[in-house]
Formats: sequence, C-alpha cells, structure tokens
Amino acid sequence: MDIFGILTLTGGLALFLYGMSVMGAGLEKMSGGRLERVLENLTSNPLKAVLLGAGVTAVIQSSSATTVMVVGFVNSGIMKLSQAVGIIMGANVGTTITSWLLSLTGIEGGNFFVRMLKPSSFSPVLAMIGVILLMSGKSDKKKDIGEILLGFAVLMYGMESMSGAVKPLADVPEFTNILTMFRNPLLGVAAGAVLTAVIQSSSASVGILQALSVTGAFTYGSVIPIIMGQNIGTCVTAMISAVGANKGAKRTAFVHLYFNVIGTVVFMIVFYAGNAVFQFPFAGTVVGAAGIALIHSVFNLFTTIVLLPFTKGLERLAYLTIPKTGDERAAEDVFGILDERFLSAPAFAIEQCRSLAGQMAVLSRDSFLEAMEVLTDYSKEKIEDVLEKESRVDVYDDKISAYLTKLSSENLSYRDSVQVTSLLHCLTDFERISDHAINVVENAQQMHKDKADFSRKGREEMLAYGRAVADILERTTAAFTGNDPELARTVEPLEEVIDEMNKTVKKHHMKRLRKGKCTIELGLVLSDLAMNYERVADHCSNVAVYMMQLKDQQLEEHSFTEQLDEAESAEFARLLQEFGKKYTL
Repeated sequence: MDIFGILTLTGGLALFLYGMSVMGAGLEKMSGGRLERVLENLTSNPLKAVLLGAGVTAVIQSSSATTVMVVGFVNSGIMKLSQAVGIIMGANVGTTITSWLLSLTGIEGGNFFVRMLKPSSFSPVLAMIGVILLMSGKSDKKKDIGEILLGFAVLMYGMESMSGAVKPLADVPEFTNILTMFRNPLLGVAAGAVLTAVIQSSSASVGILQALSVTGAFTYGSVIPIIMGQNIGTCVTAMISAVGANKGAKRTAFVHLYFNVIGTVVFMIVFYAGNAVFQFPFAGTVVGAAGIALIHSVFNLFTTIVLLPFTKGLERLAYLTIPKTGDERAAEDVFGILDERFLSAPAFAIEQCRSLAGQMAVLSRDSFLEAMEVLTDYSKEKIEDVLEKESRVDVYDDKISAYLTKLSSENLSYRDSVQVTSLLHCLTDFERISDHAINVVENAQQMHKDKADFSRKGREEMLAYGRAVADILERTTAAFTGNDPELARTVEPLEEVIDEMNKTVKKHHMKRLRKGKCTIELGLVLSDLAMNYERVADHCSNVAVYMMQLKDQQLEEHSFTEQLDEAESAEFARLLQEFGKKYTL
C-alpha cells in the first residue's frame, strides 16, 4: 500500500465515522424525545427492558449512546439500576443491526435487484434524496429524514473506500503476518478492546474489521476474540460518562463492563472447549463481512440469553464494587432529572423541565390559595407554610431557568426553541404568583396586628373575588400540568370577568368610604389585595396564552380576542356570560 492508498483508507475511515455521527444525530432528532420517554416509563420486567433496549439501539445505531443515556437516567433517579441492566443487555443486541447493514458491501451478482442491494448502487440515490430534503424541506421532520439518509450514504461511501484501500494488502505477506498474531485469543481480545476504546464505538470498530476482511487474512477463529474484545472496549464510553456522576450511575457503567467481560469469558470457554473436542471446521475458514456480522450477532445474543436470568447477580456485583452508603439520597433529589447529559436530546430535556415546571405551578397555586385562607382564618403555621412554599418556588425557578438557558445554547429545532421560550415565560409567571401570595400574607398580618376587618359587604365581595381567582388558578394549573390547551382557552374569559370584578370591588369600596362605612387604612389594604388578585389572574392569562401559542404559532399574545374566529368568539362569549353570572357582585 502506497501513500495514496493510506490517504484513501484515512479518508474512508473519516467518512465512515462522520456518516455514522450524522445519521445518529438525525435519528435522535427525528425521535423527538419519544425514545427517551419509552425508556423513562420502563417497568422492572427484565425481558421487556431487553427488547426496548435492543429496539432503541437498533434505531439510533449506537449501543454506546444508549448506555450513556441509561447512565444519565440512573444518575437522575428516573430509572433504577435493576431496569438499567436489561436496557444494557438489549443495547448489545440492537447494535448488531449495524454490522448487518455494513455486510451489504459484500453482495455479489449480476441480477439488477441484487446489484441494487449493494451500497455503491443505492447510496447515491439516498444521498441525492437526502440533499434534496435538507435543502428544500420546509419542516424539521423532512430535514431530519434528509440528514439520516445523507449520513447513511456517507457512511456507506466510507465503508466502500476503506474496503477498496485495503484490498491490495491481501497480497502483502508482512501485513498477513501481523494479522496472524491475533490468532492468540488474548491478543485478539486486547486488540479489539483497544481499537473500540480509542474510537468509542463498537459499531464503527466492527465496520473497520469488516472492511479489513476483504484482504482474506482473517478466519472465523481469529476474529471471534477480536469481536469479543470490541464489546469490552465499548464500555469505555459509559465509564467516561459516569465520571463525576453519582454512585448509581457508576454502578450502571460497571454493570455494562461486567456484562461484557463475563459474557466474553463464558463464550471463550464454551467456544474453545467445544473446538478442542469437536474441531469446528469453520474455525479456519476465511471470514467475510457477513460472517463477521453473524459472529457479532451470535455472541451478543448468546451473552444476553445466558446472563438474562442473572440480572440480579449483575446488580449485586455492581453494589459490591460500589457499596451503598447510608446517606445515599441521589434518587430523592427532585432536580436530579435536570441532567446535563440530556442537553444533547432537547426534546426529552424539555419534557423534564416541563415536569418540574408542573410541580412549581402546583406549589405556586397552593401558596396563593393558602395565603387567601389566612385572610379569613389567621394562622402562623399557614403563614410559615406559605413562606416555605414561596422559597421552594424560587429554587424551582432558579434551577429550571438555569437549565433551560443552557439548553437554549444547543442546536434546537424551531419548535423546541419556541417551547423553551414559552417555558421560561411560564416560570416567571408562576414565580410572580407565589410572590403575590407573600403580599397577601403581609396584608393579613397587618389586619391581624391592627385587629381590623372589612365591612360585611366588603368581606362578601372579597370572598367572591377570591373564589374567582381560585377558579382561574385551578384552571391554569390543571391546563399546564395536563398540557390541555382546550382547558387553557377557558382562562381568558374568566380573566376578563376578574378584571371587571376588580373595578367593581374598588368602586363599591369608594362608595363605602364616602359613607363612612370603611376606613382609609382598610381601604389601602383592600386596594392592595384587589391588585394582587388581579395580577394573579393576569399571570394565569399569560400562561394560558403561551400554551395556546404552542398549538397555534400564529397566535399573538396581546390580541387574543381579536384573533378568534366566529365559532371561537361565540364560545368565548358564552363562557364570559357564564363566569359573569357565577361571580357576580
């Protein structure tokens, strides 16, 4: 092989790795977070976990990516270690699909349909379709499909280039002699492990081995230990991802390592013991790309089937390596789900933020409802509870906002970007609602200190006003946590009723003040309370409109009622009348 052959081999390897990266990124974006949500909702059924792990890995074409994702889930407390074991086993099975796709390079035959199965035939077609979709596709979905097709085509071109570059080595005795050293099983395992550890992808290292197989220097007996070593080498990625993570994540990485090491040891004992007794005839046969794919599949299926009944044993082994301490509470950390590993999967990261924002919305609602109760049933315990809830809401706001800010710097799709912006706005509104709860508590404390109370009429009006505000809070929180834009549509007409109630309460107060039925000091308190109630309704309206904007991106925030069509206007008027009667003063 001359310098130009080496350049071709290097270029082919670069295209191969780049194509795999582009295809994986496109598949991840195409999934829109659905794959991660499937993993999140796993049961403790090991077989189901294996099947799902295999399916996810077959789609994203990377067992390393799946394992790193699982490490992140365990680190965040979403998934238990017992669930992660099955996913890891399934990932090893799912990654074999890549080697079968790459084995298509070895297809021979003169038939048109057979020739069309060769990557050199269909890759240009996929590449052209991919480029067209990327350049002319208007939706993110079409662009993601284009990225997947183009990545696959580049990957296949790289594979063809590598295969073509190393073919002349079949006639080079020195190269053949180097490869024969891998007939020592331990050296073969070490070579496969080192190669995969360096490029951090078992799929890629198996692909390189398939490309080298065209030299004819590899036999079934020599590649078996190399393939087993490749499975051990891929554990490096998970081990690296666990650095700095909690103990649960480290145990998950060790489960991955133990699974592959034990599987390799058991398979080697079975294979070499069987070969010693039966002298397998295929062991000395030259292996091709399809043969390597077959060995890769058989080994991973064998390991999974043998070790599946011992998932608890692998789990215990991980706990023996990293013992559980008494103060280990990582799973209890509510903010653990804001794991930075998920930033590379924006759709899922947004779902995590939305889940926490829902908890924050409930806290804000409860704090304000409890603050209103203090007005009629003064209690220091309730006041302390409101203060504590407001403090927790502030923590939620800080944590989620910081995470969303990091997420916004990622390569987001337009829809993901809109959702991030909407969530940030909603966080601000929920945080302000809890601030208004503190204002209401301070008014209650002032009234309690002065031993003052509203007139009977004033008290009745504030109770009715409070019921309307409680209603809009309940609707908004339920709509947000349930992601229900239809319920969110009922918020705006109620907000308009509350605006009118605010004007009426103040107008009636002025009449009572002129008649001497109310003091100026109480008037200031009532005015402040009415303002806080009205502001809370405004914040609820903001959240509702943000939710509707996600469904209808043409909707403008400040002209909601003007954009209603005839049917929507009729429904809006009906709700306006209904709420008006319900909360009349």
